[in-house]
Amino acid sequence: MKKILIAAVALMFLAGCKKEFLDETPTNAVSETDAFTTVGNGETVMNGIYRYLYSRFDNQNTPGQGGVMLMTDFMGEDVHQAVANWYSPGNGAGGWLNQKNPDNSYCAYPFRMYYRCIGNANAIIENADNAAGTPADRSRLKAEALTMRAWSYFYLVQIYAKRYDASGTNSQLGVSMPLSSKQIQLPRSTVEEVYTQINKDLTDAVAAFATATAPRNKSHISLRAAYAIWARVALVQQKWALAAQYANQVITLGGFSLMSNVQYQAGFNDINNPEWIWGAFVQDDQGDTFGSYMAQISFDGNTTYVRGTPKRINQALYNLIPSTDVRKNMWEPAPTATNFPLPSTAYARTPYMSRKFRIRNLPTIGDVPYIRLAEMYLIIAEANARIGGANEAQARAALFTLAVNRNASYVLSTNTGQALIDEIMVQRRVEFWAEGHRWFDLKRLNLPLDRTVVPNLVSASVGGVLQVPAPSASDLWVFAIPTSEIQGNPNTVQNP
Repeated sequence: MKKILIAAVALMFLAGCKKEFLDETPTNAVSETDAFTTVGNGETVMNGIYRYLYSRFDNQNTPGQGGVMLMTDFMGEDVHQAVANWYSPGNGAGGWLNQKNPDNSYCAYPFRMYYRCIGNANAIIENADNAAGTPADRSRLKAEALTMRAWSYFYLVQIYAKRYDASGTNSQLGVSMPLSSKQIQLPRSTVEEVYTQINKDLTDAVAAFATATAPRNKSHISLRAAYAIWARVALVQQKWALAAQYANQVITLGGFSLMSNVQYQAGFNDINNPEWIWGAFVQDDQGDTFGSYMAQISFDGNTTYVRGTPKRINQALYNLIPSTDVRKNMWEPAPTATNFPLPSTAYARTPYMSRKFRIRNLPTIGDVPYIRLAEMYLIIAEANARIGGANEAQARAALFTLAVNRNASYVLSTNTGQALIDEIMVQRRVEFWAEGHRWFDLKRLNLPLDRTVVPNLVSASVGGVLQVPAPSASDLWVFAIPTSEIQGNPNTVQNP
């Protein structure tokens, strides 16, 4: 019997994507005929998407969404390592070379991952209304799929297209945008068209969630996660008021709280943390020893990469963290056996190494944080600060709520204008170190990359690439469209 590929893309004919992008070993499989006859079967497909987001691709440093988070952070200035290894010029995008090579796996891997998620989501959206089940369960399934599609296109358009510019028409090429399994070999839509669809999907998702049953756990997209994603989208589009509105909605809906200082130092490995809105739940018997998020970023995972190559923070950024801030404890400027105990003598120590991420179980088990409540406070703060004027009071208040939680000695900021924005952005860099935000922030804000201001950076670890012009002046910020897509879709075109 013909089987549906749940983890890869089931019943999908991705527009503009070769069959190669569809072929993966499934986690589970059901017959094509039965795939969407019931909500339960549709949920199996949706569960496959979630599983797919924390499964590795070809190399060990491509563990799904977590790999994209780390790959892009290594393209910034705040996450680095003392030697060339994974995520460096030869084994990642940290040297700003592989993202322009259409034949390189690090260029192709985000492309195929998000399109597979879209393909599965399209099939669910097309069939959910007719699946056997309660109306509330159908609504939940469809809402999850709509949000997943929006989230996937959001990543694709940020990675494979030029930045959204609120002052322009955004007629620059975005990505091909299939919205059903029948749409194949589509030309690339414009950036504006892609964002229009993203916003439409999120509008429809929020409406569907209004009549839906609640998700079973935080590994599944919820109404709050949809609003959080919408806040991110509005921030990228420089729609400041909407960004603050959607982030406020997440907080108003409740159900989450900022973590305590004790919880902050617990290892960022447990989806049950009260601050996590959405993340990957990795069961102890389903982890990948080498190809997982924790196999890359933890300090105590039992892999050669973890043991020999500690991850480090930008020393200049570290120096901006007050000594009374719990986040100061996440890195050690001068690690010793006393202040930074490790599982064995096989583990290396290096200045400013991270202890933020710790495995939950051997060998490298740990959950992956996609969205945390802290981000909503920082979005509210940034959006209101950029609006300026009377809104700066709201910005300072939102910043205070987060900052005083991390640092009991923090006092309400008196900064205004650019100084207030700068303070917020430093908080953002510290808070989300290695959680996949910095490269996207630089790109959305049209800022250049400058590694010359990182005192402890080893130039060889990034192939000597210390500066990259702002996105408006450089095509390096736009990943190449993979060769397989160019060959399989005669209607698409390559990026410059």
